[in-house]
Amino acid sequence: MKPLQGIRIADFTVHAAGPFCTHMLSQLGAECIKIETSLRPDIFRKPHTVYGRTGPASFDQVASNKLSVRLNMKHPRGVAIAKQLVAISDVAAESFRAGVMKRLGLGYDVLRAVKPDIVMVSVSSSGQTGPDSHFAGYAPLFGAWGGLGYLTGYRDGPPVEMRHVMDHSVGLNAALATVAALHQRRRTGEGTHVDVAAREVASSLIGEALVAVAAGVTMERMGNEDYRRAPHGLFATAEPDRWLSIAVETEPQWHALLAVMNRPELAMDQRFVTAGERHARREALDDIVAHWSASQNADDAAERLQRAGVPAHVSWSAEDIVNDPHLRARAAIVRVAAAGEGERAAVGFPARFSASTVGIERGTPELGEHEAYVYGELLGIGRKEYEELVADRVIY
Repeated sequence: MKPLQGIRIADFTVHAAGPFCTHMLSQLGAECIKIETSLRPDIFRKPHTVYGRTGPASFDQVASNKLSVRLNMKHPRGVAIAKQLVAISDVAAESFRAGVMKRLGLGYDVLRAVKPDIVMVSVSSSGQTGPDSHFAGYAPLFGAWGGLGYLTGYRDGPPVEMRHVMDHSVGLNAALATVAALHQRRRTGEGTHVDVAAREVASSLIGEALVAVAAGVTMERMGNEDYRRAPHGLFATAEPDRWLSIAVETEPQWHALLAVMNRPELAMDQRFVTAGERHARREALDDIVAHWSASQNADDAAERLQRAGVPAHVSWSAEDIVNDPHLRARAAIVRVAAAGEGERAAVGFPARFSASTVGIERGTPELGEHEAYVYGELLGIGRKEYEELVADRVIY
């Protein structure tokens, strides 16, 4: 059995952050019913050319493992069916702008009346309360609001937008909060409303910067540099766009790097004798390392450095990750069925359990693919009523 087997989610989420939350929970075993409508499809479901393919790659990543039903929640009967779905679920998840679910007649008070122990999870840019709760947002704005963008980039350049990492970080925090709420419900028998604000997730990721600022320390963008370590960064190699990541912290690592570079004389260079002096003269040191790496094969150099005890690796592309035998052996990269495309690679759950299984069991669902099971078997809607609901554009 999977850890969350027996848990059912009524999934009203859209875009990336909310859907990534329920995607993680579905890999842990929760039955996730994605509630959609052809009136306004999730923008990520729409086919768009990205990452070299024409299918909805962004949607594929967060919709695998889910069941799909169509439902027009702007129709009164659609709202009534949504309540029926919540009544047979443990979790109701949504990621609309604050207040949208309430305007649809599906706010927490309403859902709690339908199912007293429901766990409702709301993911939004700024939370359900507060002066900024009405603000809309997307991944780069989360990083900007939360301070991550300001700290990211080079000293002589502007802040750098944080994209997918923000959606995924928000989704992971929401998934953790959901599991905590389910545990609380198991102890107390009571449900709760979990309110996750993306900008607060971003702020939580810069904890040490906030502490430093509170102590009067000015935090600046440092690119690939480090506040203490040198050499530390990415270095071009003899192969186009193949970069070598090196991070030296200790004296043994420093001397091992010099041995691999065949530059033992630098150990006696007064500019680089101590870690503090190396950091103070990191630009000159980086030039020396870059000159060496420019003539190297990236993978060979990384292997020699690792063997010598120097923290180093090639900065991998997505292609490297997909083809990595280690990740495939651990089912971190798996193959799933893809409608009309045979099979495709997918990212598995990043944890293993000794007493249970986790992961993706099915690919991206077609819109409305599982209505016979959800509406017929779970809700008991007969064929005639189902056809009437389709004709009236309730199921649409």
